[in-house]
Amino acid sequence: MAAAEWRAIDAGLRTTLEEHLRAPPISLSAIAQSLGVKVISSVLPGGISGEIRPDPNTPAGFIVRVNKNDPARRQRFTVAHELAHFLLHRDVIGNGVTDDVLYRSTLSDAREAQANRLAADLLMPRALVDEWIERAKSLRVEDPVEFLSDKFGVSTAAMKIRLGMD
Repeated sequence: MAAAEWRAIDAGLRTTLEEHLRAPPISLSAIAQSLGVKVISSVLPGGISGEIRPDPNTPAGFIVRVNKNDPARRQRFTVAHELAHFLLHRDVIGNGVTDDVLYRSTLSDAREAQANRLAADLLMPRALVDEWIERAKSLRVEDPVEFLSDKFGVSTAAMKIRLGMD
């Protein structure tokens, strides 16, 4: 079942997002493009994983910057996390939200937790994960967590949390 945050998104927007959630790994660039959000890989200060800010060149637009020095799977989660802020917290982003390596920002801990849960739903949709669990079983995969992590382009830690193994 998807987190409450998923259900809080406008139904029309959920339908648009669902078009991108059909096969792993989920294309975050396609999601960002459908939302009108630019994603840029940048060198960010030490300890900063990502940020979302209004785009000064596009009215009502936003830019996500992700730390290009972070591992690729970390970058994927960061982009999903920042897109979740866009989807859930656009009205409180103000001049921008910068998230440190623990996904803490000037927003409340509750909003950061919401962004983490929605990021997980975007990267690892429950129904799709369940489908691939069954495939892993039929393939007799030796390490299903590693198999699923590779398939979805997420860390094993993130996949363990998704599978309730944390």
